[in-house]
Formats: sequence, C-alpha cells, structure tokens
Amino acid sequence: MKILESAENYLESILILKKEKGNVRAIDIVNYLGFSKPSVSIALKQLETNGFITRDEDNHIFLTDSGKEIADSIYERHQLLSELFIKIGVSEDTARDDACKVEHHISQETFECLKKLYASI
Repeated sequence: MKILESAENYLESILILKKEKGNVRAIDIVNYLGFSKPSVSIALKQLETNGFITRDEDNHIFLTDSGKEIADSIYERHQLLSELFIKIGVSEDTARDDACKVEHHISQETFECLKKLYASI
C-alpha cells in the first residue's frame, strides 16, 4: 500500500515515541516533529479515518496492524540506510537526514539489495 510521505512520517514517529515513552499522545508528536497542534490534529484525524491509528478514551494513540506494518517498514529503512551511510563515511547527522529523504522513495527491490549488501560488509 502506498501512502503519502507525510503519513509515513507520522506513523514512524508514533512507533518511535511508543518505544521511547510507552504511551503516545498528540502533544508528544507535536513536540517530536515540531509541528503545530492543529496540523498534528488534522493529520491524526486522517490517519484514524484511514484505519492506520486508533485512540482510546484517554487520547492515547495506537497503531493498527496496517499502521504498524507501514511504520515498521519505514523505520527499518531509516535504520539501515542511516547505518549504511555512516559506514561509508557520511557524518552521523547527514546520514540520518539523508536516510529520512531516501526511505520514502527507494523501491523495495533496491532496499532488499541494500540489505543484502549491508549484511555482507
């Protein structure tokens, strides 16, 4: 399933915040991404409408199975690309920034080949 890059970023952010904090609320995403409260609210409503997240009565945010699948995929790409870029000599900050750009546009075929290459070095 192909979704917008911004939605992928939100889902990945929710995954990361869940790992760091346990519970995730909209304000956590506002602080993590540096976006305005209204922008985050609109994005979360769209993610909820499209079945990628749910919220409980305390407004904790949870990834659905489909949301988690996308978040896991983007997070895996980010991690591997960052590590690969660092390994070839790119500075850590630049590697992470570049990984953020590439992770949304690289084909699955190319990513799988990079995973094999990375495993062999």
